[in-house]
This record gives sequence, structure tokens and C-alpha cells, in this order.
Amino acid sequence: MDGDDHEKEKEVYPHLQQDVDVAELPSPNTAAHLSWWKRFLGSGGEQRETHRAMQSRHLMMIAIGGTIGTGIFLSVGSSIAVAGPAGALLSYGVVGLIVYSVVIILGEMAAFIPVSGAFSTFGARFVSPALGFTLAGWLYWLGCELTAAAVILQYWTPTLRPWAWSLIIVIPIFLLQLIHVRMYGESEYWFAMIKVLMIIVFIIAGLLYDWGAVKHHPGPGLSNFHNGQALVGGISAFTQTLVFAFYSFGGVELVALAAGESAKPHISVPKAIKATFWRITVFYILTVLTIGLCINYQDPTLLRAASDSSVAASPLTVIFARAGFGAAAHVINAVLLTAVLSATNSCFYASSRMLLSLARAGQAPRIFGWVNGNGVPVMSLAASLVVSFITFLTTIWGEGVVFTWLLNLTGISSVLIWGSIGIISIRFRRAYRAQGRAIDDLPYTQPLYPLLPVAVTVLTVVIFIAEGYAAVDHHPFQPQTVVAAYIGVALYVILYLGYAIYERFGLGKKTHFVPLAEVDLDTHAVWGKGEGVRIREAEALEKREEMARLSLVRRVIRRIT
Repeated sequence: MDGDDHEKEKEVYPHLQQDVDVAELPSPNTAAHLSWWKRFLGSGGEQRETHRAMQSRHLMMIAIGGTIGTGIFLSVGSSIAVAGPAGALLSYGVVGLIVYSVVIILGEMAAFIPVSGAFSTFGARFVSPALGFTLAGWLYWLGCELTAAAVILQYWTPTLRPWAWSLIIVIPIFLLQLIHVRMYGESEYWFAMIKVLMIIVFIIAGLLYDWGAVKHHPGPGLSNFHNGQALVGGISAFTQTLVFAFYSFGGVELVALAAGESAKPHISVPKAIKATFWRITVFYILTVLTIGLCINYQDPTLLRAASDSSVAASPLTVIFARAGFGAAAHVINAVLLTAVLSATNSCFYASSRMLLSLARAGQAPRIFGWVNGNGVPVMSLAASLVVSFITFLTTIWGEGVVFTWLLNLTGISSVLIWGSIGIISIRFRRAYRAQGRAIDDLPYTQPLYPLLPVAVTVLTVVIFIAEGYAAVDHHPFQPQTVVAAYIGVALYVILYLGYAIYERFGLGKKTHFVPLAEVDLDTHAVWGKGEGVRIREAEALEKREEMARLSLVRRVIRRIT
């Protein structure tokens, strides 16, 4: 972006801070005498904002494939083994509906107020500081797939210890994100592209194999859905599969987080939201359906996948191998590696931005609010690196134990976040109305309000009850199963009540919930009250001028040729 375009964008979007305040930066002469470390960090880092450097294509691909992690490659088979193909399909469909609703209601707020903290910032602004504190890094940080990375990469060589594989993955991703936010967007774009292409190829190949289109490899057709094999295990088994679905879908909120560093979020966020529907339909529902058609729920490979998450038992690998593609295991493993890299990349990005949000809100040490001249929260990113070393615990307790506990914690944490987003959305709309603002002035509005946020909140409560029932009904009864099911809930309650008590007695605040009239709807908003019409007209005029220029160029080319 050149100087003229930059000034023009600042004029059109006065409320959307695009860059660092020049007054906060040292002069060129002063900077020349600073040490390398000080030049790297820069002065004024506690006030500096992250850069809006991600383009629409980055946000679109993050929405389409950015959260396709190891869950869809490893956990789908476990769901089918537990509840049958129809049960797994139903669980992923239910969770998919919840996820899409969450993306829509979160997108309404993120398109209007694009901030790196996203739902944690919204929770603190629209509900209470305690909710923002709970939803931010202290809860969100704990979802990490590096343990799965160790399991996956040991397929090629088991000689290295799991913590060594984790280190090999963590350090390059950490250094990559230190460079610039655009590096996250660009790397995630290509990681997601590889995963998306692989899923498409798998669905096509799997369906062709199931229909008997591969010579010498007769497919099962619809046999896996006959003779009572479609649904097995009843309600208890179905609820057990939900945690696998939560784990697979976890991280869908990245679209809102990335909106805080995108160039034109009020345009790119609605586009990304629309893409999410197709991602859920094609990449999750059709993948579960394809696996259910091709592999029987009693197949030992599915049961082995449920017990040890071995890549050799990945449903995708099994189907490719049975269709006659001998090198499928290595191809799938390579794609799983990109999924792990992508998940780690997103984990670092999300957790560092969450910690930055906490620090800026005064809920974490101020040093974590430091942003360098490239718009990177260096200290928050370093803290995320330290937390990621939890994967080293695999050498103490074993990969399977740590992976299972992190899977449960990640899945339940996702549900807690999604349910909280429903409450936040209701408070946002109430505050918006209470302050006399027109709904039409929002860049993007959710349909069917208040049905979606109410439905999301109610469904998450029902799911928690169902998870508890499944844990208690598990045969044989195991106390650790109940603990694993509710460990995320316990952490949520402890964090919320702990901060609420600190706020009341430590800070002396008597009002817990933010009054509707005092809700901040202006800071970091894409436009001020009533400015939406003017900006939309300016954008429409700019688009017409661009189309006119393109039309003129085409006419000139036609005359020349």
C-alpha cells in the first residue's frame, strides 16, 4: 500500500486504526543508535497496536481450512467406532450447526469491532471483566495439538523422543511468527490449501471406492448402514462422540481473532462467514459420511485409532490402502504434518493475541502488552512458547494419557467458549439498542436474532448434561472419565469466580456487570455511530470507479488488437 492509498484508507475508515502512531516511535536518528534488541522491540510498545496486514484471501482460507486439524484425521474413526456411522454423522451435524451459529453471531460483532482479543474482549466489554478474563488466554491457551504432533511424526521414525518432535515443530513456527503477522496469514493460507485439497481428493476417492469404481477392490456400498449397524450404543455412545466433534471443530473462532489484523474486516469477515458453511458441509460432514460408508464400525483399525491415535489406523489411510494406493500412509502422514504445523501456527497466533488482550485490559502483567515495530506481541508470543512446552510431559505420563486429557480439555473449553459467545451476543445487541443505534448501521447482521444466540446457549447446557450422563453411565465406571468430562467446566468456574472475587475485594468494584448504557461500542469500531451509510457509499463509488477503469483498459486493448 503506497502513501496515497494509505492516507485515503485512513480518511474513509477514521475509526479503524491502521498503523502505529508516529509520535510514539523513536526518530530515525535515535533508532540508529539503539541496540539490536531495543530496535527489535522498539519504544512505545505498550501503546502500539498490531498491524492490519492480512488480506481477504488470508481470512477466507483461514475460515475454510484453517481449523481442519488432527481431529478430522484421527478422531472421526473413534466416533464411528463408538456410535456407528449414523451416530457419528449425527454428532458432527449437531456440532456443525452450533459452530455455524457461533461463527455468525461472533462475526456480527467482529465485523463491527475487529480486535485481536475478539470474544474475550467482547466478554469484558459487553458482559463483565470476569468473563473476558475467563475466556481469554487462561482458558483458551490450553488447547494445543503438539502432543498429537509427536504421535504423528513418530510414524516415520520412533527413535526420537516425543518432546524432541515437539521442539522441532515449535521453534520454526515461533520464529516465523516473530517476523510479521503477514507471515502467519501467508503460511496459514498454504497450510490450509494443502489440507483442503487433500480432503477433496479423499472424498472423491473414498466415494468411488465405496461405489465399486476401483478395479479389483469392491466397495462396501451401503452395507455399513444396514442390519442395525448405523446407530449403536444408544444415547450414551452418541454423547461420547460429541467430545470428538468438539475437538475437531475447535478453533473456528480464529476467523474473529484474525479479523483484528485484517485490512478491511467489515468486508472480509462476512465473506469468511459464508465460506464457513461450505467448510462444515464439505470438509466435515462429507468426510464423516465417506468414512462411515467405507469402514465398518467394528473394524479393528477404527478401534485402534480410538485407543492410540496411530496414523497407520487413520481412517483416511485405511481407505486409500484398501482402494489399492500402497503409498497412502506416507501421503496422509505428510498431510497430517501440515495439519499439525497449521494447528501449532494457529495456537501460537491465538494464544499470543489473547494474552496481549489480557495485558491491555490490565488482567495480565503489562509486559505481555508489548508490541514491536512489526506489529508482533513479542512477549506474549514468548509466553505461548513456554506454555507449549507442556508437551514435554508426554515423556513422563505417555503420549496417550496427555493427548486424551488435552483432547477433553480442548473439546469442553470450545463448548464453554461457544456458549459464552451466545450470552455475549445478547448483551451486545441489548447495549446497541439501549444506546439508540440502528441495527442497519452494523456491517453484518445475524439472521433470526435472538434465536441463534439463545439456541447456542441452551444447546451447550444440554450438551454438558449429556456429557455428564455419558461419563457416569460408562461401563465400567471410571472416576477419571467424569473428571475428564468436567475438568474444563471446573477451570471455567474457578477462573470466573476467582476474578470476580478479586474485582470485588481487591479492586473495590461494586458493579459486576457492565451497565448497558456504559458498554463501549466505539473503541476500534470500523466506523462511528451513523457513519455506515457514508462509508458504504464511498466504497460503492470506489468500486464503480475501479470497474470503469477496467472497462476502459479492456476497450483500449480491443482497439490495439
